[in-house]
Amino acid sequence: MNCGTCDPSIDRTAEASSHGGPQTMVMEESTLQTFDSQLRIGLIGLGLDAYWPQFDGLKERLQGYLQVVQQKVTTAARTVVSLGLVDSTDKAIRAGHACRTEDIDILLIYVTTYTLSATVLPVIQRAKVPVILLNLVPEAAIDYVKFNGMGDRTAMTGEWLAYCAACPVPEIANVLRRLDIPFHQVTGMLERDPECWNTLEEWLKAAEVVKTMAHSRLGLMGHYYGGMLDIATDLAQVSGRFGTVIEMLEVDHLSALRRDVTSEETAQKVQQIHHFFAVDEDCAPDEVTRAAATAVALERMVGEKSLDMLAYYYMGSGIAENENTMSSIILGTSMLTGTGTPVAGEYEVKNVLAMKILDELGAGGSFTEYYAMDFLEDLVLMGHDGPGHMHIAQDRIRVRPLRVYHGKVGRGLSVEMAVKHGPVTLLSVVEDKQRGFSLLVAEGESVPGPILEIGNTNSRYRFPIGARRFSEEWNARGPAHHCAVGIGRRASQLQKIADLMGLNFHQVC
Repeated sequence: MNCGTCDPSIDRTAEASSHGGPQTMVMEESTLQTFDSQLRIGLIGLGLDAYWPQFDGLKERLQGYLQVVQQKVTTAARTVVSLGLVDSTDKAIRAGHACRTEDIDILLIYVTTYTLSATVLPVIQRAKVPVILLNLVPEAAIDYVKFNGMGDRTAMTGEWLAYCAACPVPEIANVLRRLDIPFHQVTGMLERDPECWNTLEEWLKAAEVVKTMAHSRLGLMGHYYGGMLDIATDLAQVSGRFGTVIEMLEVDHLSALRRDVTSEETAQKVQQIHHFFAVDEDCAPDEVTRAAATAVALERMVGEKSLDMLAYYYMGSGIAENENTMSSIILGTSMLTGTGTPVAGEYEVKNVLAMKILDELGAGGSFTEYYAMDFLEDLVLMGHDGPGHMHIAQDRIRVRPLRVYHGKVGRGLSVEMAVKHGPVTLLSVVEDKQRGFSLLVAEGESVPGPILEIGNTNSRYRFPIGARRFSEEWNARGPAHHCAVGIGRRASQLQKIADLMGLNFHQVC
């Protein structure tokens, strides 16, 4: 056997003999591929090989349609793996294996004309990724007069087949339903159909979020807030359903990192704090300095552990250094939250997942809970102490001093903000006996008016079903008392994320 062209990084521990035989390949660590953060989209068109010799130009026309789809879904943040027109079971099998080789994250199947369900099934079975069926016609309608005036019935049939995308979709759907294979559909026109292409963009953005969650690291530091049984959750479900890696952290480690922060690093962070926040005049300079040192240590820990989100809580047990660290953490955690690493207090694992999802959608994602109800104006007051998200604040986040934290050990600086006035979406990740978790969503409005100036995030929300009904219907789904709030109307997008993750979904309003 000539190994002159063999990859030297592969150790063939059981070399095959010249007449063939089993071989075992051991991959060295250096040969393992680096994770591709881009969404990898598999794209195929469906056809039927029996048509090509019968109808001149039909195959080339359908291939042109496929190129249009490829152009529309390609962006700098995505890799599109086009596998061409699949028109036979042999090609379907090869395309299915190619999907695995190319490590695609989602499969777009463009039904260009009639095809046999047996032609597409092998691809889906081997790809084992979410499937979107594209039922797209080339124009809004057939020009019936021009069509019927063609005269040549063979040519007429070929023209009809170019518009025949809808025909095999029921057949394909029937087979996939009988085999319990999930699939989703986008129906519309190849051109001049914003609704259709906006829907497909939502699916692709959902796939990007799912991929991000599956390659994220969640740091957990401290322990649950005693007695809050609703926020306790199963970490096996977190990793199993979201794909998220859990990193257990020690408060002692953060304190040790803080101990090594230099005065120069602290001074630089103080300047960043004054740029990031509106710091009240009654905030003592030494408190700002204390928070700055902790913020530097937090950033260092996040970098060391490659964290994408963090949940924390620590009551303390008489160790002054740890209390000093944890009582000065809010400015640093707010800065992390506002720059793409969401942080949730009270060890709220489920809620930091919700915050991360909203943040990946560009909606922000800030920690909140019910505060009170205002029946005079039919509003729900919501907010929370701890980290706030600068990108969804109505004004600059204010920093205010507190003599005592709200039912927690320590005192120091806290942040106060209201969420931008306008459309908002609430998201809660809720335990689900069937699927591990479900996504609970409500859309409403953040409205202007007086808020409680107590050094917390705090907003006034109006819901289309009214405060009373919202409260009852939200609570009936069994969420924890915390949730995440983001700006904009995101329910449609969140439903697609739930669908791709295999989670249940419920929208209150």
